[in-house]
Amino acid sequence: MDPRVAWMLIAIVGVVAAAGAGLWYWQRQRTMRLRHQFGPEYDRAVREAGAVSRAEAKLEARAKRVADLHIRPLTTDECNRYRDAWNLVQNRFVDEPNEAVTEADRLVGEVMHARGYPLGDFEQRVDDISVDHPDVVVNYRATRDIAARHAAGEATTEDLRQAMVHYRTLFAVLLESPEGRAREEARPAASITEKPETAAKERQ
Repeated sequence: MDPRVAWMLIAIVGVVAAAGAGLWYWQRQRTMRLRHQFGPEYDRAVREAGAVSRAEAKLEARAKRVADLHIRPLTTDECNRYRDAWNLVQNRFVDEPNEAVTEADRLVGEVMHARGYPLGDFEQRVDDISVDHPDVVVNYRATRDIAARHAAGEATTEDLRQAMVHYRTLFAVLLESPEGRAREEARPAASITEKPETAAKERQ
């Protein structure tokens, strides 16, 4: 074989190998980045898509969509107003659990909209939240399952109480108030069923 041809073949093989190594490294870095950003939501997306490449493409599309939304933090006045509204909803659960859960869902949607998330169906809201708050998405999905059982007349009061706990966690995260979030998360789940007057005394 002509030495020049041999060297040319070696060069071509080297270029192909380098390109392959570069592609492998890029894919590995993308996977690590998305796993870090989405946490357990990454594995769920892979299971649903059936292939890593399709799942990662969908997750990147989610992240780009939310980046284009220009999500903003709430002002202090807005945080205080929404926190007061939540306290009213939570107190209502004692006597009207069905209405309280419905109102909690509406309030969460209102806070999302105030921060810049567009109004949409449940799945779109879940996808949007998963970009910045993947750890609470599992709980948010759980509220939909409870709502479905409730619509079928199969949800118990305990199911509704659990839905309120999930909403409370998501609500605290959306407010992005460290002190408010710490206070909400520190309260035991049983506090959802306290009498209004008891909860009022605790806040004094």
